[in-house]
Parts: sequence; structure tokens; C-alpha cells
Amino acid sequence: MRRELPVSILLTLAIACSSSNPEADGSEAPADAAVQAPVAKGAQAVAYFAGGCFWGVEFFLENIEGVYAVESGYMGGHIKNPSYAQVTGKRSGHLETVRVRYDPAKVDYETLARRFFEIHDPTQADGQGPDLGPQYRSAVFVRNDAERAEVEGLISRLKKRGYAVVTAIKPGAPFYEAEAYHQDYYLRTQKKPYCHAPVDRFGDGG
Repeated sequence: MRRELPVSILLTLAIACSSSNPEADGSEAPADAAVQAPVAKGAQAVAYFAGGCFWGVEFFLENIEGVYAVESGYMGGHIKNPSYAQVTGKRSGHLETVRVRYDPAKVDYETLARRFFEIHDPTQADGQGPDLGPQYRSAVFVRNDAERAEVEGLISRLKKRGYAVVTAIKPGAPFYEAEAYHQDYYLRTQKKPYCHAPVDRFGDGG
């Protein structure tokens, strides 16, 4: 996804991804309900991760070989088609989440989930870095039992290494794509992620 945006909108993105950002432009995208059935190899699959500000999570996951695209959005709340203002205002119950579209023949789900745990702090509750609030909580929205088992296995490994993981494992829910100015934020602005960075938490250099 590559969108050309007016200069006036790009200027508003100079501030950090926090509740102080400007209100969304009001556009709405249809929900994408997470499918529960496994996806056959060779087909395009999707995965959903919430780890603080979606800008940074999107940035690192979209650079994985086998990933077609990553979209920033909202998941897990009780309002249909939430706006950014509703999410950051803690009125919708949604988490900032990314939808990862990938080819399971080129990259497996475990690789994506592992990278997710490496690029954010899974021990921080109700926030990520300087971004505080329930919308920034760490969570994985799983589509089936196989994904749940993969995530549980990774969390178990981290706990054995001393990490007090607070990442929630949640069932699939409708995904609402965020406003256009949130998409590919770091790629468009050439800024650097301020609260996400790769860390070898699994201790094997992988």
C-alpha cells in the first residue's frame, strides 16, 4: 500500500504516535473478521499483532521476507468502525493492531510471532515505551488452535528466560483498518521508530 498524501496531513505526523496526535480524518474501512480455519500453504495468510504504537510494529514486520503487506488498524473493541480519536480516547476498547499478509510457503507463523516478541517489550503492561494506555497493550489475536499453540510456546520460552510476559492471547475479532495517514508511516516520513527495536530475547541469535 502506497498513498500520496497532502503536505498538510504529512506535517501533522511530526509528533509521536500518542493520544496527542490529530484526530483521524473520519474515513472508515470495513471490518475484516479473522477467519478461524487454517490457511493452506501457497495461499495468502493473515496474522494480527498488537504491540504498542502500530507504526513501529508495522515497520519491522513488513521487512520480513514472505510478507506481502502490513496494515495498521484497530482490533478487539466494542465499537464498529472506530476512529483514531475514539481509540486513543480509550472509548472504544480497541488495541492498536497490525494485520500481516504473508505467504506461508515463504515464511511461517512462528517466525512472524517470534519477531513480534523481539521488536516490542512483552513485559510492559498497559503501554509500550512512552505510549501509555490500554490501546497500547501487548496482544496476539489468534485465528485457530495452531496459532495459539505457537504463541503459547514462544511465551513459555520467554518466561523460562526470566521474562514476565504480559502479552494476552485473544480470539480473532473484526479488524478495522486505520486512517490513511497512519499507513506506512515510517516509510513515508523516513523517521525512526521511537519505542520499538529488535532485541534477541530468545537468546539464540535467531
